[in-house]
Amino acid sequence: MQLKTVFFVSLFVALCCVAATAQNTDKGVSPTYDASLAKKLGADERGMRQYIMCFLKTGPLKVEDKAKQAELMKGHFGMINRLAEEGKLIVAGPFMDGGEFRGIYLFDVKTIEEAKALTETDPSIKEGYFKVEFIKWYGSAALMEVNQTHKKIAKVGI
Repeated sequence: MQLKTVFFVSLFVALCCVAATAQNTDKGVSPTYDASLAKKLGADERGMRQYIMCFLKTGPLKVEDKAKQAELMKGHFGMINRLAEEGKLIVAGPFMDGGEFRGIYLFDVKTIEEAKALTETDPSIKEGYFKVEFIKWYGSAALMEVNQTHKKIAKVGI
């Protein structure tokens, strides 16, 4: 994995860990701890869980034809919406000015192989418009509720 990728992952992990543990106390159980919510979200004692992170990067396929680009993006967004509805895709989005780093997926699966199988349903990846890198990631279990919250605040769909 490239140094830049490792840097992004480390920064992302550090920020999420700080946010997830900011309310914990040093004297045992946090006064705001909700055991049933922690169980529902698959949280460990730190309120964290494992995910598989996927970085989308510029692939070898160069597409100049606008109709072909639109077709690839339609399939790309269709996969994102489908996997989010299924609860497999927790976070997705493009990088702003990321250079060869185009976007990120965060999957709720146990193995990199499972995440690879999911990305193979994305025509933009399947055809080489994007290429992908995977890494196991440990982050806040609260992310499991992002999609439900997002539905409430998105005025239009993708």
